[in-house]
Amino acid sequence: MESARWWRRSTLGTQGFRRPGPEGLALGNPSFPSNQAGESSGQPRSAPVDPGMPLQVSDYSWQQTKTAVFLSLPLKGVCVRDTDVFCTENYLKVNFPPFLFEAFLYAPIDDESSKAKIGNDTIVFTLYKKEAAMWETLSVTGVDKEMLQRIREKSILQAQERAKEATEAKAAAKREDQKYALSVMMKIEEEERKKIEDMKENERIKATKELEAWKEYQRKAEEQKKIQEEEKLCQREKQIKEERKKLKYKTSTRNSASRNLAPKGRSSENIFTEKLKEDSIPAPRSVGSIKINFTPRVFPTALRESQVAEEEEWLHKQAEARRAMNTDIPELCDLKEEEKNPEWLKDKGNKLFATENYLAAINAYNLAIRLNNKMPLLYLNRAACHLKLKNLHKAIEDSSKALELLMPPVIDNANARMKAHVRRGTAFCQLELYVEGLQDYEAALKIDPSNKIVQIDAEKIRNVIQGTELKS
Repeated sequence: MESARWWRRSTLGTQGFRRPGPEGLALGNPSFPSNQAGESSGQPRSAPVDPGMPLQVSDYSWQQTKTAVFLSLPLKGVCVRDTDVFCTENYLKVNFPPFLFEAFLYAPIDDESSKAKIGNDTIVFTLYKKEAAMWETLSVTGVDKEMLQRIREKSILQAQERAKEATEAKAAAKREDQKYALSVMMKIEEEERKKIEDMKENERIKATKELEAWKEYQRKAEEQKKIQEEEKLCQREKQIKEERKKLKYKTSTRNSASRNLAPKGRSSENIFTEKLKEDSIPAPRSVGSIKINFTPRVFPTALRESQVAEEEEWLHKQAEARRAMNTDIPELCDLKEEEKNPEWLKDKGNKLFATENYLAAINAYNLAIRLNNKMPLLYLNRAACHLKLKNLHKAIEDSSKALELLMPPVIDNANARMKAHVRRGTAFCQLELYVEGLQDYEAALKIDPSNKIVQIDAEKIRNVIQGTELKS
């Protein structure tokens, strides 16, 4: 015998039977004889009227207590797979083709807690009463077919309503689960975002500490250098004093000797002393001039293709850029002289970029640009940092500014102009502006037609624009 759970199914096909895992059942045909004595009625199973009609089962037995009814329904060859049960508080139906059993119960039962067991060619029901009382019969008596049909239909409607409520409750629970899952995901994303921000802040603090440590190291080195210079100066002064003492001693010795050998009065002694002083002090250097001749620039290109004017303009522009310094910055008062040099800051930013410390590199380039905003390489390098950090619009702005400063186009700035076009084109492509990106890549190819990497990337962008798949 196996314990059963209930399964409900509407005879209209819109709701499901409440079916047990090991013993599912279904019912649905009115009229069966009640068992007044609580034992088997002894009536044989009625023969079918025609092959399509089910056989009404009347061979059953039942017993009761004040709280429960025990119903035994013998069905030869009954199994869980082929048996359906439908049960409400006033109606019970069992369908095991071709056999059919249904009962219109004498009083309401608790169909939620009632049980069924299937096994050994028998179905045993344990029906718990809602009110503790003894039943006169298992099924109601003296009721016409119309009343039985109404009870049957009412039971089906009740089952459908319960199934609908269960479906709605399940849907509501699913919505609550989805809402909870969404809130959990939002919380996880918020934690991830906070974690990334903390990492960025830690990197910034780390870079600041490294910069402060480097400044402290430079300050100590300068102090040590000054101390060493002062020590050398003191030693030099000591040496000069000792030499003067020795010279004075020699002079006094010679004077005494001259007085003993040829005493000619005070005039001879003064003459000797003046000559000695003149010999000990070197004469000042003569003023002169140094003539410098610069090697003239040689342009190997033909005169008709020469860019001498553009080259000279570019050199003049670069010289002016190196002289353009903005010293009216409050932060400069705390910096050393080498830290106020844009070239030094550019090299510092390049080293930070090589260690993938992009935020610190951007800070170095920012200060260099504030000192001198005419150097195109500062904007070009900062654009590379913004590309690494996915600051695409800033990368486009810095690349465009670099291209403005890299004018006129000459051979000396060709490599920088090619890099600026590639970086701006990369930013456009990451923003899915493939047409603008292709224009920059084609401009880079005009500058350096033999660059294979730029050629491959440009071809990929063309394929994207034409709607073809990119080759891996």
